[in-house]
Amino acid sequence: MASHIVGYPRMGPKRELKFALESFWDGKSSAEDLQKVAADLRSSIWKQMFDAGIKYIPSNTFSYYDQVLDTTAMLGAVPPRYGWNGGEIGFDTYFSMARGNASVPAMEMTKWFDTNYHFIVPELGPDVKFSYASHKAVTEYSEAKALGVDTVPVLVGPVSYLLLSKPAKGVHKTFSLLSLLPKILPIYKEVVSELKAAGASWIQFDEPTLVTDLDSQTLQAFTEAYAELESTFSGLNVLVETYFADLPVEAFKTLAALKGFTAYGFDFVRGSKTLELIKGEFPTGKYLFAGVVDGRNIWANDLAASLSTLQALEGIVGKDKLVVSTSSSLLHTAVDLVNETKFDKEIKSWLAFAAQKVVEVNALAKALAGHKDEAFFSANAAALASRKSSPRVNNEAVQKAAAALKGSDHRRTTDVSARLDCQQKKLNLPILPTTTIGSFPQTIELRRVRREYKAKKISEDDYVKAIKEEISKVVKLQEELDIDVLVHGEPERNDMVEYFGEQLSGFTFSVNGWVQSYGSRCVKPPIIYGDVSRPKAMTVFWSSMAQSLTGRPMKGMLTGPVTILNWSFVRNDQPRFETCYQIALAIKDEVEDLEKAGITVIQIDEAALREGLPLRKSEQAFYLDWAVHSFRITNSGVQDTTQIHTHMCYSNFNDIIHSIIDMDADVITIENSRSDEKLLSVFREGVKYGAGIGPGVYDIHSPRIPSTEEIADRINKMLAVLETKILWVNPDCGLKTRKYTEVKPALKNMVSAAKLLRTQLASAK
Repeated sequence: MASHIVGYPRMGPKRELKFALESFWDGKSSAEDLQKVAADLRSSIWKQMFDAGIKYIPSNTFSYYDQVLDTTAMLGAVPPRYGWNGGEIGFDTYFSMARGNASVPAMEMTKWFDTNYHFIVPELGPDVKFSYASHKAVTEYSEAKALGVDTVPVLVGPVSYLLLSKPAKGVHKTFSLLSLLPKILPIYKEVVSELKAAGASWIQFDEPTLVTDLDSQTLQAFTEAYAELESTFSGLNVLVETYFADLPVEAFKTLAALKGFTAYGFDFVRGSKTLELIKGEFPTGKYLFAGVVDGRNIWANDLAASLSTLQALEGIVGKDKLVVSTSSSLLHTAVDLVNETKFDKEIKSWLAFAAQKVVEVNALAKALAGHKDEAFFSANAAALASRKSSPRVNNEAVQKAAAALKGSDHRRTTDVSARLDCQQKKLNLPILPTTTIGSFPQTIELRRVRREYKAKKISEDDYVKAIKEEISKVVKLQEELDIDVLVHGEPERNDMVEYFGEQLSGFTFSVNGWVQSYGSRCVKPPIIYGDVSRPKAMTVFWSSMAQSLTGRPMKGMLTGPVTILNWSFVRNDQPRFETCYQIALAIKDEVEDLEKAGITVIQIDEAALREGLPLRKSEQAFYLDWAVHSFRITNSGVQDTTQIHTHMCYSNFNDIIHSIIDMDADVITIENSRSDEKLLSVFREGVKYGAGIGPGVYDIHSPRIPSTEEIADRINKMLAVLETKILWVNPDCGLKTRKYTEVKPALKNMVSAAKLLRTQLASAK
């Protein structure tokens, strides 16, 4: 019985690629140095899967930024502003598209479906001159082959690529991106032909958009695209891979009718209805790559249950046509439990990172073939039983408190316009008030202090002194820049979710459980294994100290329950909304303690609210109901004079704007600049927003420093659709990934732009 892995983490077990990328970007190492680190990582990944007995090993899943940007490079779809003149796309052009450069901004970045991974959004139009400009897929296949590993090259499918794109600036939003299929298919044919010539016998096309709600016209594009490619597939086995949800009936019928495919890959973890779907009619003689090992969580697989599912599938497709696989790429999990030294034995037995999932896949394939490792299966069953019965998982008081929430919708008693009036009397802010989103640059020295404190190399007194000095510096800088509502800069936090998870019960943490978010940015998601509660205050000490250093309003900075949930590895033994309500109660306690301590502006970030939105429309209303309710729970008990902010970033918010309004925050700051001010189109189309709102005026994920004039122009565009009295001026997101040499001039220009507009508005009266 054969086994397959959809994709694998790229960063390396100790984030080797992250450090190599950042060294290259900082000019401290060469392109050759970066390429060597990448080649070493690729070879170790391929060898690991080969040694584990995996038959279908992926290649071309490694990326210096993301796989969609790699496809943009492959197709030569470089926006004109980057000055690319043809030929093989190099690092300069590639990273300029991803990160911008001194003269031009980066391309838009958004979330990869409902994950915390991001991709660079292609900008396309009728005038794009496509050309085969990156031979990465062939190069990496040949590289693996030279090491003795025959891989399955993976390509982002042509239809999903276009559906994930957007019309370029100046191209009308009604432009049909799918009309570009005839222009890109010749390049896909070239790539497939070159892979075949290099010796590839299998190719994997990832078409994840097939699990979304697609109309018949869009499904017809899949039919036409792969019918056109079919002649190129001669002599090849072709796998079409889907993941993250059930395949809709019509999408399944579309795929089943196509002759060019040898195999279909489906997600049987999140696609709970897929088994029933294929029972009805599975194409005769085709392979089924069954994703039964979860590619998006870190819990050990229920091997007995998965084996039962596989045996049912075997009866449908035949013994020789079933391949055991992961539900999606393992990119979304941590790399290897071997690197974890601090988990206790019980919790560690409950977990499986990417390396362990590879072993699980192979163990299931062997068991299905009649070579079951009884000891491995028994150990797995014992671990699952331990988790189910462990007293550290269940807290009856927390469960009762969360259950009691269902009787109320937890709304503040006064409407937002009246609250804003009360708050303005207390805060006395100018029009177009300026603020930042929370974090300030995380310097090497600051990271050293936190690291040494955790390692108990410095005392708590020395740690508090160092953090207080950093907060003082950040407060002083903001006062010098004349920012209106300040933040303390979060120097005590490595990560906005990790910080809270470390102080809440029901959470545990890995040492090296890093997961790529975008580019070199890695996060270490908390692991929620049990019921959640707050043993003591988490931020009051630092926020109160920061407020004591200034007469200006100081924001208390919290992460919201939905974001903590969506940016964690969440327990899979109860519905997600139950865990979210538990977190909401813990954050509610913190909000009320901040208010008692005299903090009058409290920001509860819900950066990941949109990220958790189910891919199918039929499931979205239920999610939005409990997610928005969870946010309201956190702050429904505060006074009218306490101003509640929230923040959201890097997702398409336009389709959930009414749910955002229903959150009933006093002020929302939201990413806007990198997405070409797409957010503003909602207000142009007549949506009325009465709360305070700060669409980001510059992109913090790029080192580029915007001018005062550029920021003023952005603010003017906002004033065309939003009332002056509700508009705030702020960056897109937190500043922790930037350097002070970038942050200071950018914020100076931001404040100057706000003051310029205030003067102009005053003179216009």
